[in-house]
Amino acid sequence: MSASARPNVRSDPALEAKGLNTYYGQSHILRNVDFRVMPRETVSLLGRNGMGKTTLLRTLMGLARAQSGRIHLNGIEITGARPAAIAKAGLAFAPEDRGVFPNLTVQENLTLAARAGRGARPLWTLDRVYELFPRLAERRAHWGNQLSGGEQKMLAIGRALVTNPDLILLDEATEGLAPKVRDEIWATLRLVTATGIAAVVVDKNLEDLLALSDRHVIMSKGEIVFDGTTQTLRAEQALIHRHLGV
Repeated sequence: MSASARPNVRSDPALEAKGLNTYYGQSHILRNVDFRVMPRETVSLLGRNGMGKTTLLRTLMGLARAQSGRIHLNGIEITGARPAAIAKAGLAFAPEDRGVFPNLTVQENLTLAARAGRGARPLWTLDRVYELFPRLAERRAHWGNQLSGGEQKMLAIGRALVTNPDLILLDEATEGLAPKVRDEIWATLRLVTATGIAAVVVDKNLEDLLALSDRHVIMSKGEIVFDGTTQTLRAEQALIHRHLGV
C-alpha cells in the first residue's frame, strides 16, 4: 500500500506540538515550532545539519526540555513528561547514534524494550522483528558492540517496534550505511508504515523520503519553513536548493 493510500482513522493529530522553544545553554534552537503528525501518517523532517531536526525529535521524546510550548500525544498532554512515560504512552525513538546497549546481546536489547501496545494492531514481537530483520536473528546472541553500523540501526528500529508504538521517530534513518543496507532499511520502513504506525523520518535521501512520506516538513535555523505534500515540494525546486542543497 502506498503512503498516499493509507487512510487516516480519525481527524485528530496523533502528535501535536505548539509553540516549542528549546534551548541548549544560551543557544535558542527551536523557535516557536508548531508540528503535527496525523494517525497513520508518515512525515519527513528535512533540513541541513544544525537546523533543529534532532532537537525537535528529542524535545518530542522528552530527552530535551522545551522552555515553552505544549506537546500532546493521542490527545494527552506529555509536556515535560519523562521519556519512559512518553514511550509508554505510544511514542518510540530510534536515535541517530542508535542507542544500542553495548554490553547486552541483541536478544537482551529487544527484550528490555518489549511491551504491549495500546491499539488493535498485531503486536510487534521479537519473532516478528527477527522475521523483518533476519540478520538480527542470526546475531541474536551477539553483544551490541559486536554489530556493524547497519545491524545496530536495524536493532534500534527493532527495539522501537517492540514497544508497539502509535508513532515512531527515526533520526538519520540510513546515514552512513552501505547502499545495500540503506535499501533494506527503506524497504523495512515501507512495510512498517503500511501496518498503520505513524512515523517521522529524518534522512538526507530526498528521493526515498519523497517516495515514502505523505507530507514533508523543512526546518531552517530552528523554524519550519515548509510544510506540504510531495507534489507541492517537487514544484518548489528553488526552495529545495536553498534549504537542502539538492
